[in-house]
Amino acid sequence: MIEYLVYAAAAATLLAALAYIRSMFKGGAKPNRVSWLMWAIAPFIAVAASASSGVGLAVVPVFMAGFGPFLIFVASFLTKKAYWQLSKFDYFCGFLSALALVFWYLTMNPNVAILLSIASDGLATVPTLTKAWNYPRTESIWPFATGIFGASAGLAVAKPWVFSAYAFPFYLLIVNAMVLAAIYKKKLFPFTSN
Repeated sequence: MIEYLVYAAAAATLLAALAYIRSMFKGGAKPNRVSWLMWAIAPFIAVAASASSGVGLAVVPVFMAGFGPFLIFVASFLTKKAYWQLSKFDYFCGFLSALALVFWYLTMNPNVAILLSIASDGLATVPTLTKAWNYPRTESIWPFATGIFGASAGLAVAKPWVFSAYAFPFYLLIVNAMVLAAIYKKKLFPFTSN
């Protein structure tokens, strides 16, 4: 029965990506393309590595954690309202993120692949986390809220309880909570100036 939670989380993740894209076309959300591209690539690598280690249904939320950002990245080129000006910092984080993926390719170890995919995804998060903290209105909560739901569903069905099954969903739980905290900083941290 708990397996249905994974499918519900996958559907919610897809709907959240579509809601984010809708917000982009209305001039609300302004995605950082470096983050969204790397957020698409890193989970796909983690899915391949996890699947090669025999992880079953727990890879579905991780796959969706890549598929939603892929849709958002592609859609960001379809409207000028969705553009966020990239800085050298954004490109530097993107470079480090890509470098982590290159190191994974060189090792070809599934657990190293997952660990470096987490590092890559985390580095790709820095520009959007910074943007969400400074300009919370340029982000939509939906991909991050459903990211928490999806990661929780992945952890609930993770069998066996090994690194390749739980590492990426656990990371997704943390990183999505961090971005949501940045978006809601005024309510969570009333002492901040922005």
